[in-house]
Amino acid sequence: MYVVTGTTGNTGSIVASQLLAAGKKVRGIGRSAERLQRLAKKGGEPFLANLTDTEALTKAFQGADAVYVMIPIDFSAPDMRAHQQAVTESIAAALERSGVKHAVALSSIGADKADKTGPVVGLHRMEERLNRIAGLNVLHLRAAYFMENTLMQVGMIHKTGMASGSLLPNLRLPMIATRDIGDAAAKALLNLDFKSHQTRELLGANDITMNEVAGIIGKAIGKSDLKYVQLPDDQVRSAMLQMGMSGDIITQILELSDALNSGHMKALEPRSARNTTPTSFVTFVHQEFLPQYKGKAAA
Repeated sequence: MYVVTGTTGNTGSIVASQLLAAGKKVRGIGRSAERLQRLAKKGGEPFLANLTDTEALTKAFQGADAVYVMIPIDFSAPDMRAHQQAVTESIAAALERSGVKHAVALSSIGADKADKTGPVVGLHRMEERLNRIAGLNVLHLRAAYFMENTLMQVGMIHKTGMASGSLLPNLRLPMIATRDIGDAAAKALLNLDFKSHQTRELLGANDITMNEVAGIIGKAIGKSDLKYVQLPDDQVRSAMLQMGMSGDIITQILELSDALNSGHMKALEPRSARNTTPTSFVTFVHQEFLPQYKGKAAA
């Protein structure tokens, strides 16, 4: 039996679906009973719990062959590091108490660094905490920059007629679709061929710049002249505040951008067949970005 945290999220939903399709029993943890019904309809076992509830997680992990663990981002959290630490300690304590032997953890490129990487500092600390659990074999999947992060451009393009953000226009970044992270995690859970504590990077289909991102999006939405503009931090902060993000979350995201722009945070593995994933940004735009953009236009 497998346990999946974040079952209703981008990666966890894929992990659960893939495991169920392989004929495995899956217990899926989530905070919304309504959203967990999708898992139940596929034959999974819904388990309603908050990831900071150690007692509930311990009960959920009991009897599991392996667990998929991750820290959901709470964009309204007044203290992001405190939120990450609370989830990390709760998950780790539940793994220790339940005696689980295998776990796959969602991490990020840059998790090798102890500071100056924004939200990824929390993932660095999660890796260290899980690595200290006696008898646990854990695989940390260090994923590249999420393609889903570009969905914030939907509102920006409608409002300003351009794509914008804090990343350098010509910075080449590995970008990955979260569905491919879920696929990789599910395969690792099915194989359970990792021992002690290991890391593996997932780098997407290729490296891409924000200028190229804007070009691909522009072509798809019928705005061939769409440009990307790097904005000063104060303008980015103002825009994110209007989206309802907490001040602390914004500070962490800006630190992340600085880490990417400077090269402080980067992939460590050479690109290979093992860490290259199938979904291209062109495919992502047509399947994910374009429907949201059209929906926003219709609204």
